[in-house]
Amino acid sequence: MQLTFIIVLMKQLKVSNLKKVPEIPTGVPLVADISSNALSEPVDVSKHGLLFAGTQKNLGTSGLTIVVVRDDLIGHAERTCPSVFDYKVQHQANSVYNTPPVFNIYIANLVLEWLKDNGGLQEIGRRNEQKAKLIYDAIENSNGFYHCPVDKGYRSRMNIPFRIGPNNGNEELEKKFLKGAEEKGMISLKGYRTVGGVRVSLYNAVTIEETAGLAEFMNEFYTANENVE
Repeated sequence: MQLTFIIVLMKQLKVSNLKKVPEIPTGVPLVADISSNALSEPVDVSKHGLLFAGTQKNLGTSGLTIVVVRDDLIGHAERTCPSVFDYKVQHQANSVYNTPPVFNIYIANLVLEWLKDNGGLQEIGRRNEQKAKLIYDAIENSNGFYHCPVDKGYRSRMNIPFRIGPNNGNEELEKKFLKGAEEKGMISLKGYRTVGGVRVSLYNAVTIEETAGLAEFMNEFYTANENVE
């Protein structure tokens, strides 16, 4: 897979808000992979030395990586660093040191236009918060039938994992849930292969209406199966 790095200087970006950015020692640059939550809410880029994101989640198709790097961190690559990964080389070449995947960039631009037409990051952040609340409410109101293993202070609005049934989850119930969801057109809910259970991905393209439909199914499934051991 070809990766094209688009370098954006910090001073060119507007600063907004990001919750729970880790506190780090002064002078230590914070590097973050924001592939899952890029453009899902406003981000305070000034708190980071470098941000990078694959576009396959919220920005478009796979095959493109966007990098936001603080300008004072450019030009310090090790001698062994390949030129294509040297931010100074990429910056000097206006991000086209290598042949760029133009289709991926075109799609990403369409997504950016869509975001702008739909109220920008403030509005998309509001929508994503509303979507996540629908699913987390269904989990929290199930008397332990659904349980999310992630501490409430660190739960994602983009990917919500949960198990169904007592203890570490009832695999038969989870298979039944996934089958029922698929029959209603809700696909790709199976949990990550090393974790199991269910994982709900609420990327920008998922609508509030679709999320509400899943929450309704979760409530119906709970009512029908709450007494299953």
